[in-house]
Amino acid sequence: MDEIIQQIVELLRCGKEVDENTLVKLMHAAARRTGKDKGAFAKRRLLPYYHRVKNEDPELWQSWHITPELERSLLAVLRMKPRRSASGVATITVITKPWPCSGSCVFCPSDVRCPKSYLADEPACARAVKASFNPYRQVAARLTALRQMGHATDKIELIVLGGTWSDYPETYQLWFMRELFRALNDEASVDAHTFAALTNEPDVDAAEIAEVQRAVSAGELTYNQAIDRLYLSNQAFCDAAQAQTATWADLEYEHTRNEHARHRVVGLVIETRPDAITPEALVRIRRMGATKIQMGVQSTRQEILNANGRGIRVEQIERAFNLLRLFGFKVHAHFMVNLLGATPEADKDDYEHFVTNQAFLPDEIKLYPCALIESSHLMSRWRKGDWKPYSEDDLVDVLTTDVLTTPVFCRVSRMIRDFSTGDIVAGNKKPNLRQLVERRVAERCAHTGEHVREIRFREIATSKVDMHELKLAEVSYQTNVTNEYFLQWVTPQNQIVGFLRLSLPNRKALEQLADEQSLSPAPEEAMIREVHVYGTAERVGEAGTTAQHHGLGHKLIDRACTIAREAGYERINVISAIGTRAYYQELGFSTHGLYQQKELK
Repeated sequence: MDEIIQQIVELLRCGKEVDENTLVKLMHAAARRTGKDKGAFAKRRLLPYYHRVKNEDPELWQSWHITPELERSLLAVLRMKPRRSASGVATITVITKPWPCSGSCVFCPSDVRCPKSYLADEPACARAVKASFNPYRQVAARLTALRQMGHATDKIELIVLGGTWSDYPETYQLWFMRELFRALNDEASVDAHTFAALTNEPDVDAAEIAEVQRAVSAGELTYNQAIDRLYLSNQAFCDAAQAQTATWADLEYEHTRNEHARHRVVGLVIETRPDAITPEALVRIRRMGATKIQMGVQSTRQEILNANGRGIRVEQIERAFNLLRLFGFKVHAHFMVNLLGATPEADKDDYEHFVTNQAFLPDEIKLYPCALIESSHLMSRWRKGDWKPYSEDDLVDVLTTDVLTTPVFCRVSRMIRDFSTGDIVAGNKKPNLRQLVERRVAERCAHTGEHVREIRFREIATSKVDMHELKLAEVSYQTNVTNEYFLQWVTPQNQIVGFLRLSLPNRKALEQLADEQSLSPAPEEAMIREVHVYGTAERVGEAGTTAQHHGLGHKLIDRACTIAREAGYERINVISAIGTRAYYQELGFSTHGLYQQKELK
């Protein structure tokens, strides 16, 4: 290991690039010299070795003569899965405990070990089960893993999944949020002593779980009945729930700590249903620090929603979008193809309607095909022949068309669920589905001259940027309740380096909202819903060379203020995360209710 590190350092010191191929050659050469298995020199072992030497063998570390600049380059080479923080932020996904679900969707899995629609084999769920669904433990484990992979963890996006957030009691919500922030503020790590005092979900007998799961899969029990039997009627589970409480004051205390903590929350995502979006719910979620809402839409066709047991109306989806925009939230929608009753051509039309009709126009989309899981109600319809999966060619064709239809202001975040191949009875089982789609996209663009406009395809990621070549492009569009401006820094090749979402709300819509909720934004206030500059996550306050360190965000905010002022707005709000309050206050904003606010003079 020592020799490999020295070789990498020497190459970097000479100004040479050390890519994956170079690294593999060095590791294989070391294996040949020592006669050991190649796995002994795997990349995943190099970074922990480097940190161990630096912390425990300072004499050896000093012999490497590593300067701060050289260390940054070395860590970039050794970092595992660099795209995880290529957006400039490290992401931590946590899962809430199993709980009754207000929905009864045909396609949703019913794994009684997890919240509805999630499977215990999914990576985030597996981590949650191992941590007994304790939020503090989940964060601690993920922080440790990210650090071991070489990622900076100063800027964190927390993603809270587990079905409909509003279905959980408010006291549990407050406790869960407090524990997330407390773990970050404590700089928690995987430590048995730290975990000893934590409140965890009690263990349930494995044989009982297996029997209840069999009954659910056979249609003898509903998911909610199973949750009641396994957990809500379980005295140990109820006793644990009594301790899972917190007050608003408890949470706000951790918020204040996080404003200047080492691990700051720069984004907080909550998952819910469109019919759970109300002004009161959004005020509560915003007070908890949320900045983005993940929302299951799945389709804009009422007949498809009905056939799949969604239990919501298209009008409720439209109202949810209106409210989320007026409150300043970023909207991350879930949208599915190959649902019961759908066809490839109808799916293309449905998606086009979703991303072009001003009643919707999401900021981000999880676009994925329906997959058949044994514990879902869809099993019986599949056995009857009412549903069948699209062929791979048809599926890739639908998704290719959808990607090319996606507008410039929208990001397609993912195309598959994290279901394991063994859990999927029928449907796509290829984890590289997105690569298949991108290959088809490239072929189609070469043939037709079309261009991909969606954000993820254009992200600069870990690539280097010539700041002098960047230009600020502005895209405006209308929704039912706002005039939207999407401001983006782009390269000559149209790669995106950073962007800002500005909403100029319809004054009448805000006046109507004010009649329902006194804490809503005022009619004369514009709203910045998102500011994002790409580049591998750097430590807060540390000099860096990525796009994040060239004032691009500041310039985007200045331009947004100018647009809002010229449109006649008196003030501008930012839906700031807890950990970005200080940044906005340095730019002249101050806390005003649910937002950071600045006068437009």
